Parts: sequence; C-alpha cells; structure tokens
Amino acid sequence: MMNPWRLRLLSQLDTLGTVRAVAQAANLSPSSVSQQLAVLEAETRTQLLERTGRRVRLTSAGLILARRARAILDHMDSVETELRGFGDEPAGLVRLGAFQSAIHSTAVPAVTRLVREHPHLEIELLELEPHESVPALRVGDVDIVITTTDFDELPLGPDLDLVPLAKDPILLVVPPGHPAAGRGAAELAAYADEPWAFDMPQSYMANLAQRLCRQSGFEPRVVCRFSNYMMTLQHVEAGLSIALLPGLAVDRRYRVATRELATPVTRTITAAIRRGSPPRAAVRAVLDALRHFPDLPLPGRE
Repeated sequence: MMNPWRLRLLSQLDTLGTVRAVAQAANLSPSSVSQQLAVLEAETRTQLLERTGRRVRLTSAGLILARRARAILDHMDSVETELRGFGDEPAGLVRLGAFQSAIHSTAVPAVTRLVREHPHLEIELLELEPHESVPALRVGDVDIVITTTDFDELPLGPDLDLVPLAKDPILLVVPPGHPAAGRGAAELAAYADEPWAFDMPQSYMANLAQRLCRQSGFEPRVVCRFSNYMMTLQHVEAGLSIALLPGLAVDRRYRVATRELATPVTRTITAAIRRGSPPRAAVRAVLDALRHFPDLPLPGRE
C-alpha cells in the first residue's frame, strides 16, 4: 500500500523541481527524502525517478503518480475534515438551503457567526424556495433547509426532522400613497380590482397569494411576476402594483406601506434535516445557530 506521506514528497518533487527544495519544505535532509522516494519505488514496483547528471527527475510513470497523488491527497484531506465533523468540534462542509427572505435575515448572520467561532467549519449557502429545498434535502443535495410547513403542495413527511424557528406574518404591501396606507387590517376583497405583483408560477408565495385572493372571492389581475422580492418591492414602490409578501421579505430600504390581513395568515418557518443517525457536530452547530432566529419586525408599517 502506498504511503500518503511519501506520495506527498513525490508530488512536491514535481512542483519544486529538486530533492533539496523538497527537503527544505519538509524539514528533512536530502538523503532522507531520497530514501523515502526509493521506498515508494519499491512499494509501487515502478521506476519513478531517473538521474540526469547530478540531478534527479521524474520518469513518465513518476509524473503520472505525482499528479494523481495531488488529487488523492486532496480527497484524503476532505474526508479527514468530514470525519472530524462527527467529533465534538464542528468541522467539515455543511450545505444549507434557504428561501430568499430567510437568507439575509437569518442564514447569513448565522453563517457569519459560525465561521468566526468554528474555523474548521465550511458552510455552502444555497438559495432554494420551499418547492425546491425539500426535494433537494431528500436526495442529499443539501444537509439542512430553512423552509415552511405551510407549503400544501409539498408536505413534510416522517422522513424529516423539523426544528421550529419562527412565525412570519403574510402582509399586504402597497405604495406609500395608496388609499390603503395608514388604515387598519386589510380585507383582501377590497382590492379585487388592483394590479397585483406575484411570485413565479407554482412557487410557495404565488400559490398562497392566489389561494387567498380566491378565498376572498376574486381572481387577481397579475401584471408582473418576479422571483426576487426586491424587484417586487421596487414595482410596488413605483405605484405599479400591490402584493402579498411575508414580513421577512419587506426590506426597510423600500418606501412601501404594509397592512396585516383582517384574517391573519402566518407561515411557520422551520429548519429540516433528514431523519436517521444523529447529525454530526457541524450540522448540530448550524441548527443551534438557526434557533437564534431574530424577532420578526413588520418593516414599512405606517
């Protein structure tokens, strides 16, 4: 079996060019490096080195092994990091999927704090709406998702463990000069003739908004669809539409007014992981950070 340490020496020889340079980098004597490379030749039963005058260079087989060794060693490093994640200290890669409005309010602050506190922890953050995140979790493309239990079209089953995080109200969002601004709770039926901004078809918010409008007795006149809440807010701010949005999605930078609904509607925000063996330390650390969910303000309320 090839020794990883000797493979590293061979790879360094390809990179640094001389046995002396490898010895300096490894804090060894040149003779020790040469001896270890000779042992590697014996282990592989292949000539890896050849002399040209007073110098040593890699044979064709040596070059192939040295360059394959880099990939082998990189893979071993990543596996070692991942295994450390099952210990007490959070380490390794955690892939976190979160819907758009939870990214800036929850996921980014949690990730910022975690990577500062746990230097061996790596977090990959992916924007995934509820209709995308749960399937991705089930097939193993992500380790944790921030989603909602209220997405009727894709129920969360017994194969997932859920960690409740918060409640987020659904709000009517209107331009600042709109007649609805400054009033009390909104009856949606009063806005049947308004132009509406919707999310993309079959998304959580598009389906929810359409369902709420139909329950109020009208079919909404949708004049635009955006997959980005910032674009929706800009459209509403310009007086071109009104919208139904989660409280977390209403950015204070936009001049809009928000109204609670006369029949309150909230979404339950939750983190989810696959059910099975106990989660590794890195996953537990991310879940713990997400539990410190911020209070949910109602930005833009007048």
